[in-house]
Amino acid sequence: MGVRDEQKAATREKVLDAARDLFNDVGYEETTIRAIAERAGVSVGSVFTTFASKAEVLSHVMTHRLDELYAEFDRVIPFLRGSTADRLCSIFAIHYAFETRRVKLFLAHIAASYNPNNEAGVTPYGRNPRLSQMLIDVLEDGVRKGEVRSDLDLGLLVDTLKAAYAWNYRMAAAKGGDLAATEMSAVMDRQIALIAEGWKPR
Repeated sequence: MGVRDEQKAATREKVLDAARDLFNDVGYEETTIRAIAERAGVSVGSVFTTFASKAEVLSHVMTHRLDELYAEFDRVIPFLRGSTADRLCSIFAIHYAFETRRVKLFLAHIAASYNPNNEAGVTPYGRNPRLSQMLIDVLEDGVRKGEVRSDLDLGLLVDTLKAAYAWNYRMAAAKGGDLAATEMSAVMDRQIALIAEGWKPR
């Protein structure tokens, strides 16, 4: 990597760190590209050289954070036990514990995902292939064990689970972001139990 590439990578890291903190501290709408540039100690032009828009900055912030989350999953997943529902509850509990460390940031991510004018570089909530595959793997194992009906559309089931997960953040939004992961996990556990009634073999 040449000097110029190193400088560009360093600028990108500064922008992502600054944006992550601002989105979480003051919210997505209130954060401007100028504020991100000032916090990062770079010019506004440097931000736009790397990212097309504020939405794209947010999208990259969220993707950038996933390495930490999936390092946690890599440690835990091999040790998950119990029924299909139990394992799904554990996966979502880990997600809640991680995302509620910066709950306003995740709320911004969900809100920005529903903007119809998002650019091609924006990855909206729910398009995380690794999470989707993790859930599919648990459900397919449930099918093999006879806990989950084999005639179900597992992709649709995964979408339903992710929708319930995101929907529960409404509780955090109503409390100004001040909500414990355990509270949302408890609600998600009940939702998964209800959904599981529909996947049980007849």
